Amino acid sequence: MNIAGAAGIVTGAASGLGRATAELLARQGARLVLLDMNDEGLERTRSELPGEHVALHADVCDAQEVKACVDAGAAAFGDLRFVVNCAGVPSAAKTVSRGVAHDLDVWNRVLAINLTGSFNVLRLAAERMIHNHPDADGQRGVIVNTSSIAAFDGLKGQAAYSASKAAIAGMTLPIARDLAEYGIRCMAIAPGVFETELTMNVPQKGMEAMEKGFLYPKRCGLPAEFAAMVQSILANPYVNGTCYRLDGGTRFAP
Repeated sequence: MNIAGAAGIVTGAASGLGRATAELLARQGARLVLLDMNDEGLERTRSELPGEHVALHADVCDAQEVKACVDAGAAAFGDLRFVVNCAGVPSAAKTVSRGVAHDLDVWNRVLAINLTGSFNVLRLAAERMIHNHPDADGQRGVIVNTSSIAAFDGLKGQAAYSASKAAIAGMTLPIARDLAEYGIRCMAIAPGVFETELTMNVPQKGMEAMEKGFLYPKRCGLPAEFAAMVQSILANPYVNGTCYRLDGGTRFAP
């Protein structure tokens, strides 16, 4: 995909990995539909990006809100060629803690935002992408979802988060197969521990546990490194149906 001039959606664009992705793609000449529920951070992102972009408040779990955003993006830019789903929330709750079972409302919220929200955005975007004019490779669009290495070796207290991210990884190939006839690719990135607002809120004990699994480099990942991976996936037409770990070799121990 030629990123310059292409239009697409980035969720979770107000901060962290979503903002870094928006910054890089905007510098490459993309036109962006920026989605988030943090209105202040969202407008800050939009105002600091080069080029013209649309910033829209959206709950990724809300079908009507997301459809309205997809429609608004198409009205502003025409064909929407890519979706990068970065919206998500963490969780920290054991299956049973001090004799009390995991709060089911917390479980449902994490699954709703991380998993159902991602699928909601991509399904509605794909519905419009199938009508795009194909490029020289027959490609009409690209979907990039955000999984996590917690999908494969989650820590204590990450049952809900790990389940949501494992489902992101697991649905990658079926979605790629569903959309292959339309020339739409689906990929996922499973980042390790990155320097974002989410990791800033991790208790020191938890951070120390994660740092033991760092291989090389012995540091957290940088949001710009995640953005570079997104750019590579968009640009390379021969990657499809795969979840890539982006973690510096990190493996979490129990």
